[in-house]
Amino acid sequence: MKSQGPSSDVQLSAGRWKSGRGYAAILTTTDQLINWARQGSLWPLTFALACCGIEMMHVSMPRYDQDRLGIIFRASPRQADVMIVAGTVTNKMAPALRQLYDQMPDPKWVISMGSCANGGGYYYYSYSVVRGVDRVVPVDIYVPGCPPTPEALMYAIFQLQKKIRRTKVTRMWYRR
Repeated sequence: MKSQGPSSDVQLSAGRWKSGRGYAAILTTTDQLINWARQGSLWPLTFALACCGIEMMHVSMPRYDQDRLGIIFRASPRQADVMIVAGTVTNKMAPALRQLYDQMPDPKWVISMGSCANGGGYYYYSYSVVRGVDRVVPVDIYVPGCPPTPEALMYAIFQLQKKIRRTKVTRMWYRR
């Protein structure tokens, strides 16, 4: 029997890739395709209120180079899909924070960076401090530390990408 050329099956995370005899196909779901596109282009809105903002700036420098991961900081909430809250949130700042969150398009995610944003931090007992940004907006990822290192923020972004990869995008519209 004559062979038709090299034939191989390569297992991919999205499905099977069949090569040989001039055809190739990748089998995947709509969810995996949409989540792949979303996780590769996170555009965070910076909400730096204290010293954690300096550490957030380090992530955009050449040493960490978040641009290669598709992470580009945005100044407008209408262009951002991730909000990074870094620093102490006061009672006067909370309505502005909520307004910016509401202006972001869906889907949107929030990263709370530093112990001040996570739970009030050093100023926990002050009358004017919100004891955690999760009382104002829903938080997806918490980054501990005072201030957290740039590596911790990068790890949080990687964890958010993993969370995005696992989300279910499509709806079963034909079921009741």
